Amino acid sequence: MNLLLFGFMIFTLSLLVIELSLYSYRNIKYPDRHEVRRRLLQSMAEESTPIGGSILKKEVLSDVPFINRLLTLLPGIDHVKRILNQSNVKFTLGFFILLSMTCGLIGYLFTSVLLKNALLSLPCAIIAGSLPLLYIKTKKKKRMQKFEKQFPEALDLIARALRAGHAFSSGMKLAAEEFDDPLGTYFEETLDEINFGVSVADALTNLAHRVDCPDTRFFVVSVILQRQTGGNLSEIIEGVASLMRARFKFRRKVQALSAEGLLTGKILVIIPILLFIVLYLLNPSYAGTLIFDPAGKFAVGITVCLIFLGYLAIKRIVRLDV
Repeated sequence: MNLLLFGFMIFTLSLLVIELSLYSYRNIKYPDRHEVRRRLLQSMAEESTPIGGSILKKEVLSDVPFINRLLTLLPGIDHVKRILNQSNVKFTLGFFILLSMTCGLIGYLFTSVLLKNALLSLPCAIIAGSLPLLYIKTKKKKRMQKFEKQFPEALDLIARALRAGHAFSSGMKLAAEEFDDPLGTYFEETLDEINFGVSVADALTNLAHRVDCPDTRFFVVSVILQRQTGGNLSEIIEGVASLMRARFKFRRKVQALSAEGLLTGKILVIIPILLFIVLYLLNPSYAGTLIFDPAGKFAVGITVCLIFLGYLAIKRIVRLDV
């Protein structure tokens, strides 16, 4: 590798690590600093908004104006921002991009020193840079699964509240108070929109957009149609809740049947690693060729990439959307 390029990458990596360390230190020492700053910026924006201006919430992607304008121009930034909101992580979008760049650069430097091949280092850097995205997607998946478990119970609570004579918004308020995150948080945001003047149909549509759950769309469409055509809303909501329970039960059965294929993929990933460890313990000179010889390093890089792609293919095959 070019010495000048290597030095520039080390310098950039040092800056990223220092910035990440300072950000982590500020969050640990002042845990409420980000929330206070966000509210101050929001109040300043409201004061500077002229009379008759838009009351829609404007989200700031970064505290630095230049970086904020740059992030708004990046393609796919709305999708990443939505995943961050659904995963309920504490860091901002700018910090997420900074962390992804740091992981990618570390992966590139590590594989460049180990494999001595810039061509193989690039896919390894891409994989390392995608680790933060994989982390927030995992958190988002767990949070949405918890929402799916809470949702039928919340709909039953809303239906009972409607049967007792409460309004629909009062039933949602009861559900928001009874259930914790994520359902309580999402329902509170929807109620805040309704209280600020947004129509019930638009607020429910925004709820379906925020939550990555097909069951939410069934609920939203049912309520909007009932408000337009009439009918017993409590019976409609109970029917939607029973449908969600049936879909949830069927989805669990499908996951149990496809678990064997996913386990097979994990075993196929683990076997080459265990085989290499055993060979290295039995005959270090024989297995050491894959570590110290340039051709062996090249073969290891190709093998790791193929194993990763094979696992993704198996996971894609056994995943069934119900």
